[in-house]
Amino acid sequence: MKALGEIPLVDVREGGTLRQAQESAARARALRDDCLTFFPRPVAAALPVLDKAARRWLARSQSPYLHEIEGIAAALGFSGVWFLNGSYSWGCTTMSRDEEGEPWLVRTLDWPFPGLGRHVEVAHKRGEAGEFYSVTWPGYVGTLTALAPGRFGAAINQAPLWRRTRHPWLRPYDLAANAMRTWNIRSMPPDQLLRQAFETCSDYASARRVLERTPVARPVIYSLAGTRPAERCVIERTEEDFETRETATVAANDWHNRREPWEARIGGDLILTCRYEEAGENSRCRRETMENFAGSLIDQPFGWLVEPVNNRFTRLAVEMCPARGILRVMGLESEDGGSLATPVTHIREVTASVAMAA
Repeated sequence: MKALGEIPLVDVREGGTLRQAQESAARARALRDDCLTFFPRPVAAALPVLDKAARRWLARSQSPYLHEIEGIAAALGFSGVWFLNGSYSWGCTTMSRDEEGEPWLVRTLDWPFPGLGRHVEVAHKRGEAGEFYSVTWPGYVGTLTALAPGRFGAAINQAPLWRRTRHPWLRPYDLAANAMRTWNIRSMPPDQLLRQAFETCSDYASARRVLERTPVARPVIYSLAGTRPAERCVIERTEEDFETRETATVAANDWHNRREPWEARIGGDLILTCRYEEAGENSRCRRETMENFAGSLIDQPFGWLVEPVNNRFTRLAVEMCPARGILRVMGLESEDGGSLATPVTHIREVTASVAMAA
């Protein structure tokens, strides 16, 4: 049995993501190399071409962090940085609920790329509104999961796929057609908007407004938790519109009220085999498993991490409480690619002063 690794806590309040990439250059390369094992050899060989495509798209979008990515790519000196920042998580399950009168938010991140659990870091960052902790990787500028002690916590789930067809074999066509549509949208990537919210929003209410009303480049599901009782919501976003609910605050990779022709997200080798109905059922099962967890988030760390919430694509599990300034992170991998993901790191727990919000 392999020894569990440690999740680094890196202080980049000065120097930001560029400093993180420079100080963790070896981890960034190892992450790139591990992720490439997922792809067929011709795709891996085409990484410089994929980098150029991602760079062109990010330049066309309203990315406020374009120069950061340019600096990181130059500092690291290997291909894959632009591709990492242009890619998007396949699936996730997220829940926010109150424990002893305080909102908690828990989530998994499911991605077929190996190495994301093994090479995860917690970056201690600072913006104009205060300090925050981002669960991230060296070389990545967006935010998928983060905690701002005393302000709010949030996470991203990938939204369902707009389908023009129904056959599994035609799913790649829909993915490509949607990518072409995204290419023509000049709005900010959703993960970069979430980072901007952590940098600029002083509280839950202001973060909610930003995440609801700022146009984004692709559909997304945001889960948001504040510091006061019942201060939590799920924001289901298309590029211009939103629907927010303050009850049933559990999300997977489908709209809470399913509607055609949207199809719940699936990933990995399921792309060509999973039927339309099965995709929705997968998200529903993960969501209901979360909803049915009756244990304590305070006293039973990761007690909710059971099948199918935990699956062979699970790479991260995170728990947070903005009111208490608590963040717990664990990395997971499926060692043979087909079995249930298991921990590859110890739990990294951060307990931060909520005075950071000042």
